[in-house]
Amino acid sequence: MNARRLFVAGANGAIGRQLTRLARERGVAHVSHLRPGRDPAGFENPAVLALSDPDALDAAIKGCTTVLQLIGTKRERFGKGDTYESSDVATTRQLVESARRVGVDHFVLLSAAGAGRPFGAYLKAKARVEALVMKGGAPYTIFRPSAFTGEGFRNLSAMDAVTRFLHLSKLRPIPTDVLVAGLLNVALAREPLDTVLEGEPLWAVAAT
Repeated sequence: MNARRLFVAGANGAIGRQLTRLARERGVAHVSHLRPGRDPAGFENPAVLALSDPDALDAAIKGCTTVLQLIGTKRERFGKGDTYESSDVATTRQLVESARRVGVDHFVLLSAAGAGRPFGAYLKAKARVEALVMKGGAPYTIFRPSAFTGEGFRNLSAMDAVTRFLHLSKLRPIPTDVLVAGLLNVALAREPLDTVLEGEPLWAVAAT
């Protein structure tokens, strides 16, 4: 198997920071994408650029086998200028197009539980993002976790207990370390391809 080299879009987010840290600990080659103005200190191979600059983006992704799209926003960030269109949809479109131009052979997307049957603006945006990836040309793996718990997120032990009791794996909050391990495992193994992981299959990939 060819050595994998990852382009981590959104390395400065809560999930991105944990993923790049784990990649560094495991000796996985990767490029850490940061928005302009972010401090690159502590990141391996930082690429500080706007995804709207196709030449800079192509240069940063060139030589990578895999794009991990971890960028997204929440409604509470709208006051800072973020929208689902700009932070979720547009960035994914830019990454998909660059991956096609450069020849990336795997696109990993962090989506959300419920995107398969979307209601509300958030999940409808996630559904649009997934469609871009599915039609992008590169083999893909889409993660649809429910709520996050762990480093950088609030404690959801009550929700975890209820969803375990009711066997609602699709709604069970996932610890960020489990999610990050799963994302990295899938990126390194380049499988499963052309697959959406939700519920038990999503939890299983962290144990591979």
